[in-house]
Amino acid sequence: MQTYYGRDEEDGRLGGGAGLLELLRTKELVRRYLPPAPASIVDVGGGTGVHARWLAELGHRVDLVDAVPLHVARASEIPGVTAVLGDARKLDAADASYDFVLMCGPLYHLLTVEDRLAAWREAHRVLKPGGFVAAATISRFSSFHDGLYRDLFRHEEFRAMVESTVVDGHHRPPEDRPFNWFTHTYFHRPEESVQEAVTAGFLAPQVFSVEGSGRALPDDEVDARLADPVRREHLLWALRLVETEPSVLGVSSHLLTVGRKG
Repeated sequence: MQTYYGRDEEDGRLGGGAGLLELLRTKELVRRYLPPAPASIVDVGGGTGVHARWLAELGHRVDLVDAVPLHVARASEIPGVTAVLGDARKLDAADASYDFVLMCGPLYHLLTVEDRLAAWREAHRVLKPGGFVAAATISRFSSFHDGLYRDLFRHEEFRAMVESTVVDGHHRPPEDRPFNWFTHTYFHRPEESVQEAVTAGFLAPQVFSVEGSGRALPDDEVDARLADPVRREHLLWALRLVETEPSVLGVSSHLLTVGRKG
């Protein structure tokens, strides 16, 4: 993970195409649950501060925690954001110290259910009663759909990787292609993140598709639609329409699970 993110390509990934759609939809979903500004927010696994930046611009106080030194250094430069090295499984924060917890980075990099539950429980611990957590996961079928959209099944190694991933959730790129196809991660079924959130004590968690079927569009088509105000709204309207429909959740590359602390 450290080597993968040390290549410093994450910001560029969210700058256009499917990455930009992921960013816009995540912002849209998170804003539904944000308390009024100024609120205290911890951005766990917040990377270089892509989300911390817009949250701070809304007037919130944002503390970012990330395991990658490069990310922390970049995020520290954002006005209104405090960034520190840390571990999602053991946050250096007092009980009930935040109004909102954003967890867009850690869960797919934590490879065991015990570690993922530790991160969920830490989010629950530092959250004030009545506050919300919003946590991102990667869909179990993300690499399967990427293979279809990008014609990657022509690679025997990719087929073998996907065949294994859809069975046990572990996305394991072959050793001779360590970063071409991401890095070793855990891909959730939609219902798994809900089960994890409930086990950690969150009430009535809801899972949303982020890009939904929009992920099937070529990147240049996504960019064209997002650049046109009318077509942009039509695209976002369509994704909202089925964002919680269980039968199509697995089509989305990314999922966002939102839960409340009682």
